[in-house]
Amino acid sequence: MKTIAYKVFGDTGVLQTIDEQKPSIQPNQVLVKVKAVSINPLDWKIRKGEMKLMSGSKFPKHTGTDFAGVIEDAGASVANFKKGDEVFGMVKNNMKDGALAEYVAVPSTSIWKKPAGISFVQGASIPTAGAAAVTAFQKMGRINPDSRILINGATGGFGMFLLQLLRDTGASVTAVTGTDALAFAKEWGAGSVVDYKKDNVLSQKVVYDIVIDLSAKMRFSNAKRIMKPGALFLNPVPGLSDIITSPVRNLFRSKKHVALLTAPSEENIPMLLNAISKGLTIEVSKTFTFNQAKEAYKYAEKGGYPGKIAIEVN
Repeated sequence: MKTIAYKVFGDTGVLQTIDEQKPSIQPNQVLVKVKAVSINPLDWKIRKGEMKLMSGSKFPKHTGTDFAGVIEDAGASVANFKKGDEVFGMVKNNMKDGALAEYVAVPSTSIWKKPAGISFVQGASIPTAGAAAVTAFQKMGRINPDSRILINGATGGFGMFLLQLLRDTGASVTAVTGTDALAFAKEWGAGSVVDYKKDNVLSQKVVYDIVIDLSAKMRFSNAKRIMKPGALFLNPVPGLSDIITSPVRNLFRSKKHVALLTAPSEENIPMLLNAISKGLTIEVSKTFTFNQAKEAYKYAEKGGYPGKIAIEVN
């Protein structure tokens, strides 16, 4: 089978198509014929060597975490899935394995049945970004119409899911995004929008109960200027020091820094599937072919697009 891999850390130029054997499966696994893979920032952070401590430096490495496809075979102990089922999911170890291939073998606990009303590229867009949005939503605690929430960098995949999850809470949600994505922010549920190309949200005289920075550009030290006493700053890309020290420091400060750590699970994916059944939409702004993998990652890494970027495989 064909797969996308790399033999050294680097930019998109290190990606190459290689031939490997179709994976065999264990009793608890399924073999999925991949139809689509979505791109996540984690993919290129691993490829660029920014996560060597976790990924190691053994090559070749594969790329892609989230996928959708059709089950071709199921292990003897798999009870909830069968050949022909349309599913979406993620590879078990994205520091080593990759979904951007013609076939993947994964545990049955790492997949879910794809809703009939969405495409494979939409299904492949759910796991990482969707689970992160559910985690953020839950970390916000009790939200009501008096809650004032700011989402910085609001219209990528994470923000797309989070805005729609917040829509039914009645909270006052402000989305910070670029000019071309303002309409998407409003469509997904933002009550007000800030065009970061024209205005600096930190200079406005509005304070918030919750600030979440999806752009990784607003530091907690800056966000405190627009946070109420007792407010939360949710950080989905925390550094190791943030993870270790924030819980202790929060004991002594009114404005709290919360490190978000997340993974798709038996709890958060069903919540997304329920939301999708009730009308949550998934925007895939651009789709590439398998042979355009390098171009797909180049485009994705530039940012500035609404929703997700995906690659069709089969």
